[in-house]
Formats: sequence, C-alpha cells, structure tokens
Amino acid sequence: MKRNWFLGDVLSQLYDRPRIWRGARDTRSLSDLAEALLSTAGEASGYQLATSLLEEYAKASEEEKLSFFIHLNEELEIDASHVAALASSYAEAPTTDGFKAFSEAAEPRRQELLRRLNQPEGATERLVAMRADLLRFRKSNPALARTDHDFRHLLRSWFNRGFLVARRITWDSPARILDKIVAYEAVHAIEDLDDLRRRIEPEDRRCFAFFHPSMPEEPLIFVEVALTLEISGSIDHLLRLDRAPKDAATATHAIFYSISNCQEGLAGISFGNLLIKQVVFEIAMELPSVTTFSTLSPIPGLKRWMDEAGFEAHSPKDYRDFAAQYLTEAKRKGGEPLDPVARFHLGNGAELHNVHPAADGSEKGLAQSGGAMVNYLYDLSKTERQHEAFATSGTVAASRAVLSMAAGARKKTEDTAA
Repeated sequence: MKRNWFLGDVLSQLYDRPRIWRGARDTRSLSDLAEALLSTAGEASGYQLATSLLEEYAKASEEEKLSFFIHLNEELEIDASHVAALASSYAEAPTTDGFKAFSEAAEPRRQELLRRLNQPEGATERLVAMRADLLRFRKSNPALARTDHDFRHLLRSWFNRGFLVARRITWDSPARILDKIVAYEAVHAIEDLDDLRRRIEPEDRRCFAFFHPSMPEEPLIFVEVALTLEISGSIDHLLRLDRAPKDAATATHAIFYSISNCQEGLAGISFGNLLIKQVVFEIAMELPSVTTFSTLSPIPGLKRWMDEAGFEAHSPKDYRDFAAQYLTEAKRKGGEPLDPVARFHLGNGAELHNVHPAADGSEKGLAQSGGAMVNYLYDLSKTERQHEAFATSGTVAASRAVLSMAAGARKKTEDTAA
C-alpha cells in the first residue's frame, strides 16, 4: 500500500489550497455573502468571501442555516421560462453560441456558488458537513431536494474514483485516524482501542479505508477483513476475545465483515463497491493463496419485515429460513430488494451464498434479525454477469441452499395460514 500513501502525498500537494488571511469579521447575512461571492470577479476577494461565508455558516443558528438553504433553493434557481426559450431557439438553430447560452442558463446559480465556496483550504470538508445539515433539513422541507441534487452532483464529481486514495489502517496509523475508525464503526461497535487493536494488528486481520486528498485525516469509508480458511458463519466467533491469530500466508478466504460509511454529508455517493474491488486487488496481490472473497453481513430489516407480515420465529432456524425468504423475495416498490445491505451487495454482482442462525448474539444483532447473518459471495468470474442481471431485471443471484431455506419458510407460512 505504500504506493497509495505516495499518491496521497502527491495529490495533497496538487490540491493544496491557499491559506486565507483573517481580517475583520464580515457580519452580512449568509444570503448576502452568497450573492456577493457570486458577483465577485477577483480571485483574492473570492477566496476571502468564500472563507467568510463558510466561517459564518459554522457559527449560524439552525434558523439561519435553514434560511440560507431556502435562499439557495428559491433565489438561486433556474429561470425555467428562459431555459425553455433558449432550448426552443437551439432546437431551431443548433449553433455553438446557442448551446453555450442554453447550458449556462440550465445550471442553477447555486452550483456556481458551491464551486466558488470550494476554493479555500479545508472548504471541501466544510461543504460535506454543510450537506449533512441540508439532509437533516430536507426531512421536513422536501422542496430542498432540488438544492440537494446540486450538492450531490458536485460532490460526486469531487469525490470520483480518480481522487480517492486507499490506505491500509494499521496499529501504526496516526492516533487521530484510529480514533475515528472507532467512532465511525457502524456495523459491529468497537468498544475501545484494545478492541480496535484486536481487529487490525493480528496478521490475519486487515482494515482498509478510502481518503480524499482534501480531507486527508477523515476516512470516507472503511472495511474490516478477516483472513480465514473457510467462509465464516458467525461474527461472535470471528471477534471472540480468546481468538488465536493464524498465519496470513495460509489463508484461503477473505471475509468482509464490516463496511462503514463515515461521512453523513456524502450519503448517496457510493464508495463501497470501489473499496471492495480495491481491497480484493490488494489482498490478491499480497496473498495469492486467498481465492475466495465473501462477506459476513447483517440483515438489518428482517425483524421489522417479519413483524409487519405477522411471521413468528420459534427457533434460530426459523430466523434463518425467514431471512432467506426476506432476502430473495421482499422487494421495494421499484422491484429492488427491501434490505439495504442486500441491495448493495447484489447490486455489486455478489451472490446470496448462505444464511446462518445464531451468528450475532449482540443486542443489535438480535434486535435486527434474531441473530441471523448472511454471506454474500463475490465470485469474480460471475460478478459482472450477476450485476447486469440484477440491474436489468432485478434477478437475485442465490445459491441452492438459500433458495431451499426460502422455500422452507414459505411452506411454514402456508401451513400456518391453512
């Protein structure tokens, strides 16, 4: 992974932002600062205004922040009538000038505002935090979805794969990074630094994260991996305190047992598929004996689905079978799997390989799925084909074992109804 650290250093230099001087506080409203930033032509004054706006936003009250987003949404919107007229003119006479005028008018002014805000040092991280606020406000102000669309459009551009740097997280990584791994773990809580050390220091454990050069101390997403001799069926077993580490050189399987997104402001901007592919490449290069790549994943929506359907489980095996039915048959209105983890892995071309009862005895695991967990198998010879089948027709790739479990669950419910 040293090459990635080097790349990170190079990109960090390329993306180094000018430091902005600190003058007197600009006490204009956020909306007034936004209009001033959009109207400025000078580079230095633009940096200063962007800095002032970002600093004033950080100090603003909830009411002031909401007012700012409403201003972006309503006052920095496109002029639909003007865009329609330009589109009509371009359709009649498709000239270069006509195309330029139409494309410029079709872009909301708030996109240019966000680009100008992203000039000072540290601006990208602040804009990511700003979008986290926007997502919170959007819940009670659905019209703000227009502004969120523009945030997401630009963030996808700024955080594309060409700028992401993959790093292996080790016990020798900076303490500030390790602290954030503990804080951001969203699947299987890390109790303390000793718990973290058990997950990243033994030779049969790995942790990788994506970083962006403009946020070098903030992981975007990370994955924890166990190197094993088989496809694991219990997180309790993988994380037990008395586990004896194995020789990584003898491992044949890599188990992805936790994937955590770290930045709320980057919701909807997917890094997981890219990180999994990167980690598969890194492990295959380091350990040629590892040829099987699988997850050991939670089933977060199972109990809720069972409760809504009136299904009752009387044993861990019942949870296993209902989980198989849920993962293969429960769908959203659009036809995608109801379970968010299933949508992610099946959308990446993985296969539902096996479901395990009593795999997660934690309070969270029992509350979500009665302790059941699932393996998604990444067979690299099939992932592209399975991805295409899932994307075009919603086909869920599943092993015979999982389909058999699902059939057993259907029979139980049919017998109960009869």
